[in-house]
Amino acid sequence: MQNERDAVRPITPAQLDEDRAFEATLRPATLEEFVGQERLKERIRIFIEAARKRGDALDHVLFHGPPGLGKTTLAHVIGNELGANVRVTSGPILERPADLVGLLTKLEHGDVLFIDEIHRIDRVVEEYLYSAMEDFAIDIMTGTGPGSASVRVNLEHFTMIGATTRTGLLTAPMRDRFSIIERLNYYTAEELAHIVRRSARILNTPIDEGGSNEIARRSRGTPRIANRLLRRARDFAQVRGDGTVSQEIATHTLKLLDVDELGLDDMDKRILLTIMDKFGGGPVGLNSIAASLNEEPDTIEEVYEPFLIQEGLLHRTPRGRVVTVSACRHFGRAGLAQGGAQSALF
Repeated sequence: MQNERDAVRPITPAQLDEDRAFEATLRPATLEEFVGQERLKERIRIFIEAARKRGDALDHVLFHGPPGLGKTTLAHVIGNELGANVRVTSGPILERPADLVGLLTKLEHGDVLFIDEIHRIDRVVEEYLYSAMEDFAIDIMTGTGPGSASVRVNLEHFTMIGATTRTGLLTAPMRDRFSIIERLNYYTAEELAHIVRRSARILNTPIDEGGSNEIARRSRGTPRIANRLLRRARDFAQVRGDGTVSQEIATHTLKLLDVDELGLDDMDKRILLTIMDKFGGGPVGLNSIAASLNEEPDTIEEVYEPFLIQEGLLHRTPRGRVVTVSACRHFGRAGLAQGGAQSALF
């Protein structure tokens, strides 16, 4: 159900099929070109320079955080900065140890192996990664029965980069083998506006400051969403305008896509309004909200709530979910803002 709903949400941070080709085109090649995450970039820049000076492979890196913030892009940027090949795979694809062994034995010195959704890797396959990451060697069983034997295969020194949106699902042994662990945070509106203008230049799409700012502030702090909304605004500008993405064009586009001035779409609004109208602003349990919306509790908790909480529209309390005063005011529920939503927090 989650994937089906995401497929029609213009502001889902998940990667849609239509995003793949565009993201490859828009992807920055260097840390200098990569916008945002300044503190993270500075640390990575130092780690890369130190590895270069030693002539070693970069230590293994784990990127975590919400989807659409640039974890895959950073893996490619690191490869470019190191002058190394980047081999890309994902946890669900590595179904058997042989799949992983085939990748590892082809790596050259200093290469980068990027595993997306590393929390979804099969546990048997994962065990092969332990020695590969720690000792740069793997033990392969040959033969069967009494005649079987273990053969150690040495690997070239390489850099593993893992990416995950669910660090809590990583096993402790896997997490401990990453020397560099970095979280990607949501972007500011200013950073997203910069990203939108850069993408517009690459796509040969004229855009003014008002247009880029309007798209940026409704993109939920996520570059993937900003670039997707830019493409939709480009379509609108070419059909209904003169080809330039102005603030007026951007506003009309986002209205057509049912994305309001806070970046909320229909499902976000339904969640907040359900809590307000059916449960007096809360507190209310997650399962009750899910039943009212005919939605899975995990989907509400993992897909929709993080942004609502980040924007100060929803609180999680020991007694349940509570809408905030800001949410009540946004929907014109002034009476609830003065009473129920605020008192429910105490």
